[in-house]
Amino acid sequence: MKAKKTNETQELNTHGKFETNAIRTQLERSQFLEHSSPMYLTSSFVFEDAEDMRASFAEEKDRNVYSRYSNPNSSEFIEKVCQMEGAEDGFAFASGMAAVFSTLAALLNSGDHILSARSIFGSTHALLTNFFPKWNISHTYFKIDELDELEASITPQTKVIYAETPTNPGVDILDLEVLGKIAKKHDLILVIDNCFASPYLQQPIKFGADLVIHSGTKLMDGQGRVLAGITVGNADLIDKIYRFSRITGPSLSPFNAWVLSKSLETLAVRVDRHCENALKLAEFLENHEKINWVRYPFLKSHPKYEIAKKQMKAGGCVVAFEVKGGLKAGQNFFDSIKLLSLSANLGDSRSIVTHPASTTHSKLSKEERAETGITDGMVRVSVGLEHIDDIVADIAQALALA
Repeated sequence: MKAKKTNETQELNTHGKFETNAIRTQLERSQFLEHSSPMYLTSSFVFEDAEDMRASFAEEKDRNVYSRYSNPNSSEFIEKVCQMEGAEDGFAFASGMAAVFSTLAALLNSGDHILSARSIFGSTHALLTNFFPKWNISHTYFKIDELDELEASITPQTKVIYAETPTNPGVDILDLEVLGKIAKKHDLILVIDNCFASPYLQQPIKFGADLVIHSGTKLMDGQGRVLAGITVGNADLIDKIYRFSRITGPSLSPFNAWVLSKSLETLAVRVDRHCENALKLAEFLENHEKINWVRYPFLKSHPKYEIAKKQMKAGGCVVAFEVKGGLKAGQNFFDSIKLLSLSANLGDSRSIVTHPASTTHSKLSKEERAETGITDGMVRVSVGLEHIDDIVADIAQALALA
């Protein structure tokens, strides 16, 4: 859904802080004077007469026409995220991958080229390698530790630079400022997946990103309830995404938009606790005899610690580490978890453990996993909101059995 900011959402207090705007940005109250925004579970909207309907479909009026195009609940959600990210406009989708696909598909033509970081979400990798080639859209991967060589991969056909930071699942960091300068120098569109950080911790637009993508399924929802995606950024680019998406139909449901808009009211306090717990877990693991290495952006041992401090408020909810003993030890650790959830999701109030080599990335060869930073013993933990003592205790007892 595209935001209908002009006539539905209240005038924002531009002097308000992040937390205030997240709570106080909402739809204009109806005649019922409700305190909390209601759900608009409607597929369509009515018109006064033929002329009103004609003008609305001709976009001479800025109003809701059909919920595949826009809906009041989606407009409120989009407006909040735009405020958080410092974006001009946005569009909301049924899932994070719908946002990734629709964003790129709307902006790229046959013959275009994408320059993408190699460390990206598996489904995004599949999109670039399995589907875009059918439409003659090519890509080149660059290594996240070799940004100084990035410009050498730019071709006359390159249109987009795509990256996520922190990365999934290795929790590596890319320098957004460097990417922004390269994109601007070569007149390329910089698209950043900001899912791991959330707009509370990081705003890529400040560093030169043109568009920012989120899976609302993760920290934005925060409780593992709904699927959603959103792209925000430059208004002209969002308009292209909107026109593509209103025809192809990947729009967010009004119900999910309502859930997410309410969830954003608590984003700051939730993410603060996520980060506090995650840092404590990372510090515990860093001194554990059965751990080879730990990767968390706000650990001083992280190779990109200084960059993380420059562009992030805190380190996020995800900790990656390697259990000594390789594949079997990693799998034993995973199978020994008792309290934490065994799942592929992240950003949930409940802590989640994943052992990629034996689960989500088991179909890849060892060499292919290594290209994305996944070692045989690597574990990813999305640290939740439980008491840190209970999180650490479960991790500790599983390590004892690894």
